[in-house]
Amino acid sequence: MTWPARPFFGVATAAYQIEGAVAEDGRGESIWDRFSHTPGAVAGGATGDVACDHYHRWREDLDLMAAHGVESYRFSIAWPRVQPTGRGAANDAGLRWYRELAEGLLERGIEPVATLYHWDLPQALQDDGGWGARDTTERFAEYAAIAAEALGDVVAAWITHNEPNVVAFLGHAEGVMAPGLRDWATALRVSHHLLLSHGRATQALRAVLPAGTPVGITLNLHPAYPATETDEDGAAATLADGHQNRWFLDPVFRGAYPADMIEHYARTLGPPDSIADGDLATIAQPIDFLGVNYYFPQRVAADPSHVPLGFERVEPRPPLTAMGWEQDADAFRGLLERLGRDYGDVPFWVTENGAAVEDTVVDGAVDDPLRIAYLRDHLDAVGAARAAGVDIRRYFVWSFLDNFEWAHGYRPRFGIVRVDYETQGRLPKASAAWYRDRIAEARTA
Repeated sequence: MTWPARPFFGVATAAYQIEGAVAEDGRGESIWDRFSHTPGAVAGGATGDVACDHYHRWREDLDLMAAHGVESYRFSIAWPRVQPTGRGAANDAGLRWYRELAEGLLERGIEPVATLYHWDLPQALQDDGGWGARDTTERFAEYAAIAAEALGDVVAAWITHNEPNVVAFLGHAEGVMAPGLRDWATALRVSHHLLLSHGRATQALRAVLPAGTPVGITLNLHPAYPATETDEDGAAATLADGHQNRWFLDPVFRGAYPADMIEHYARTLGPPDSIADGDLATIAQPIDFLGVNYYFPQRVAADPSHVPLGFERVEPRPPLTAMGWEQDADAFRGLLERLGRDYGDVPFWVTENGAAVEDTVVDGAVDDPLRIAYLRDHLDAVGAARAAGVDIRRYFVWSFLDNFEWAHGYRPRFGIVRVDYETQGRLPKASAAWYRDRIAEARTA
């Protein structure tokens, strides 16, 4: 199997999941600070107040990356570290920390890739309407320009948003993620504002960054399969694909929302109330790559009572990860080939891929064969898609470290490096050694 020249093999994390230090150096409150401190919102009452203490231990973590042959590191910038209230002048201490992080990566020969938004909206903006308010799209563009001006010479590539589907629908319709709202009309408005802010931030980044600096967006994509062969379930799978995938892909690449989904949502929620003239052209700014987060396929059955979706998700098929997610590398390969076929005028970066496993420390080591098998099979799927002509240029394992797994708290462990949350000790798992060897094999083949 032939892999692209370095950097290709990477690891990924997100700010609120690992940094900790939530009240240090002028950082403001985020919606995840507020949500995680809400009783009952997060399993075990967990918060990201300390998380993996990466804010203080980043040098040790970068040394571990270098020791394992990591070529690229995708991290996120915490908006409230840069602008504590989401408005106004930059917080120099916050920007200084990210500059030191990026410079530390470069010193170790690792490519820095920054995500501007991985779900930690400044709480002050949420108090003024959050992503439901059109003004937040302007604030995001201003934040993007500040970050690019301060870090554009040390960050190699930029991602505007991570998984806007999760922010919009899990955060504003189902209420299981921050800010914990349950209103479908608001969620649809939020989805549009997230995409509009992506377009505006892309423009802002390109106005500041050195020419040729790659800019993209990351979407979480799931192939949708019908639970049965009935026409009703087939139609449900089309709806699920429209809701999860095409609702975000089509505006970015085609400058239009999918017509079938506009019609579907309008039947129960009314026509869209947030799309203004020129918005879709702004959303469809050319991007340099599409980030693809993939974990599992979804299987659905028709359910007209489930308004406004019109479908329900059915039990996944084993084998499952510790998150209860179906493992299906063939579905991943099919997704990548479909993206290349339907949206293939842009390179693809696999910006997250990995598995939560019930890890156990035995004699000072963690043997995680299930995670290794997942990563092996999914990397092979990437190789097969590349062999079929899909232009895939990065692969990032999620996650480098065990971390705060959002509403699930600290029980799920995605990392290839174990974190002892009591001592903050780091312990590379067998999967970290496997990944190191896989990278070395690719570079000597």
